[in-house]
Amino acid sequence: MTMDLVESKNLLDSVDARTRLAGSNKMEILLFSLGTRETFGINVFKVREVGRTPHITKTPNMPRGVEGLVSLRGNVIPVLSLVNFLEHKDEPIERGKTMMVAEYSKRTLGFLVHEVDRIIRVDWEKVRAPESVLSSNQGLITAITELENGTLVSLLDVEQILANAFGEAIIVDIPPAQVSEETGVFFVDDSIVARRKIAEVFDKLGVKHKHATNGMEAWGRLQGLAAHAQQTNSTLRDDIRLILVDAEMPEMDGYVLTKHIKSDSRFQGIPVIMHSSLSSEANRAMGQAVGVDAYVAKFDAEILADTLRPMLER
Repeated sequence: MTMDLVESKNLLDSVDARTRLAGSNKMEILLFSLGTRETFGINVFKVREVGRTPHITKTPNMPRGVEGLVSLRGNVIPVLSLVNFLEHKDEPIERGKTMMVAEYSKRTLGFLVHEVDRIIRVDWEKVRAPESVLSSNQGLITAITELENGTLVSLLDVEQILANAFGEAIIVDIPPAQVSEETGVFFVDDSIVARRKIAEVFDKLGVKHKHATNGMEAWGRLQGLAAHAQQTNSTLRDDIRLILVDAEMPEMDGYVLTKHIKSDSRFQGIPVIMHSSLSSEANRAMGQAVGVDAYVAKFDAEILADTLRPMLER
């Protein structure tokens, strides 16, 4: 079935109810198609509305995949055709009939899709990293889940798509933190682009860093570090000054990971900062509900550095 603008807004307006998902290791996904045989999904929190594709104004020198601009309630936003970023062999693709208006990192964008289906709720533990499934689009897929009927749903790495379209953000000079050379941090993010940029920020701050690619892996590594600190009779905070977590991750999301960290006395005194492209107030509330010490929207390197520096220097 397809979803019209009115229906989608009714579903997407129930934000308060969705904040109760924090810490449950569940997420809600809006399913859509791109005119190929695959089914795709996007976190409902990222979608502001869904409607028919409006008139798109073509402008010169648009990046690959960007169809043009549309005026939406007085704001001019770029419109990307998602199918242009994917590999699709021997399949004639029509221009998307539906536009999803999404918010990523305080940036509003239009995504052209073929058809929007429905919203489903899934357990993050049933969402797998794309390496476990063969796909020609692995570089643009951040996770895979499976519906009850066996249909595979690919969750797109929108950060990678935006980097492909507009280029990666250039990180300006960031003053180093006033810390010792041994100061270390731990971060986790399932996006290759995000991990690369986060590592660059920590490098400029002058701190050592370790990382994981999903919440389950992160919790396993953090438990290992805590156990090692106990065995060596050392202080864990000497090895990890702070922990930076993404919100959306396969197998275990950042909310559950934060709950695990905050309920384990071995991590007492180590702040947890949530760093997410889900930049709405509802998501900040979800982070606060599980005890994060700060919430930073992706991706502004200077704001991230300014948030991290005082915590590193304490």
